[in-house]
Amino acid sequence: MKSAAIIPAYNEAPRITRILEVVTTLPQLAEIVVVDDGSADDTAAVARAVDGVRVIRLETNQGKGGAMAAGVAATDASVLLFLDADLVGLKQQHVLDLLDPVVAGEMDMSVGIFRSGRVFTDLAQVLVPYISGQRALVREVFTTLPGPEQRRSGIEAHLTRHARASRYRVRHVAIEGVTHAMKEEKLGLARGAVARARMYSEILRVLLTPLGS
Repeated sequence: MKSAAIIPAYNEAPRITRILEVVTTLPQLAEIVVVDDGSADDTAAVARAVDGVRVIRLETNQGKGGAMAAGVAATDASVLLFLDADLVGLKQQHVLDLLDPVVAGEMDMSVGIFRSGRVFTDLAQVLVPYISGQRALVREVFTTLPGPEQRRSGIEAHLTRHARASRYRVRHVAIEGVTHAMKEEKLGLARGAVARARMYSEILRVLLTPLGS
């Protein structure tokens, strides 16, 4: 069963190499696809410099849902692994813990939940695990998802609702010692707070929208 990693990235040039150095060492992944979502920095060039990585460049920012959909369209893999580009502490075993239940046919989707990374990101995923961007899933879960391109940062909540409504088998997987760079660290306090508010607004819009709409 062919598995592909899809990594949506927006202005992640300083951070993306560390995750690519992990996933490119795993023979279980037949493809590594980075989708540069209209970045203003050198994200695409940095990703292309890593052997074994294919880069898709979107000329304008489509939002995370659009970037993920572009990545899915670019591969015929039966199992899709989505990872955020700004992860800190990711190891090979974390990736395998996500992939293995889906590849083995035990689950239709696995969702990675941060544990023992740092307090803020751990707490966020305890309170709202449906926002996690670390997921492995059978292709059908994504291809039957209504309008992923329109969901932007709400895409993970949309995936979770869809899986629940469609009775797909889902397992939460603890990924110990993993966290990610926060928006305030990337953009500064003011711009980061605005970006965070926008993200939660997009998630809330998904949660309040009927699933088939």
